[in-house]
Amino acid sequence: MTLPLEGRSAIVTGAGRGLGRAEALELARLGAAVVVNDYGQPGRDGSGAASAGPAEQVAAEIRAAGGTAVAHTGDVADFRQAGELVELAAGTFGKLDILVNNAGILRDRMVFSMSEEEWDAVIRVHLKGHFNTTRFAAAHWRQRSKAAGEPVYGRIVNTSSEAFLAGSAGQPNYAAAKGGIVGLTTSTALALAKYGVTANVICPRARTRMTEDVFAGFGQPEQGLDPLAPEHVAPLVGYLASPAAAGVNGRLFVVHGGMVAVLDRPRVQAKYDSGQEAFTYDELDALLTPHFAGRPEGETFAAAEVLSLKRG
Repeated sequence: MTLPLEGRSAIVTGAGRGLGRAEALELARLGAAVVVNDYGQPGRDGSGAASAGPAEQVAAEIRAAGGTAVAHTGDVADFRQAGELVELAAGTFGKLDILVNNAGILRDRMVFSMSEEEWDAVIRVHLKGHFNTTRFAAAHWRQRSKAAGEPVYGRIVNTSSEAFLAGSAGQPNYAAAKGGIVGLTTSTALALAKYGVTANVICPRARTRMTEDVFAGFGQPEQGLDPLAPEHVAPLVGYLASPAAAGVNGRLFVVHGGMVAVLDRPRVQAKYDSGQEAFTYDELDALLTPHFAGRPEGETFAAAEVLSLKRG
């Protein structure tokens, strides 16, 4: 039986642990050859010495299961090293087909206490890291498409967070970076569609090194798969990377524990027209104050469709 990703090659960043590891294993299970990227720093805040260990371990795990994988330990937030990552995939496997961006760090602090360095570090790894790899992968696909005179196969899956949707009081840097990733993804989706490339973004919930305190109150079951296990997220990444998702582009998903929500882009909730040449303060007060009275705080995006995958 032919596997969905047989003959395809993929990069997964931040793949030494947690979500990235589960995604790399899933892509390999579906037949893809995988470049496992991880800078290997032990601290979730990006602290500690870089190490080849995590990336090498996951690559070895894929090979032991009969798959094909190589490790890359570069920093995707470094423009040059991100380019080398794409070159490694294309040089090793002949081409790049799939890019999954997952690398990230946390430097949590309330906005009134956050330092410039804490802001810059998170924006650099999440948002710039996503841009760097996307930029070089996009150039690769554009060049191949122009040489072939037709669209090629390309898939980008980026990682955002519900922190950007509903806000996260102690994570202004993280929420801003994750919102920026959504904008980067939708722009990329429009720019690369004519070359045969899709770009989509997921907001996963999973118990990982980065979220261990967030989900500390949610105990793991004694039997069966943890509802917050990264393995619940990986199949959606595999689907979005596959030929079956050719018609899915520029979309945003929330995924966790047997549930996939397909989100709408922001919609107009209400519209008011001035009864004069221009709005006055009193007119806006009369229109908008009643509109927001009694509405719950943090009311933002609404899910267009929820796909329940739970059994029983």
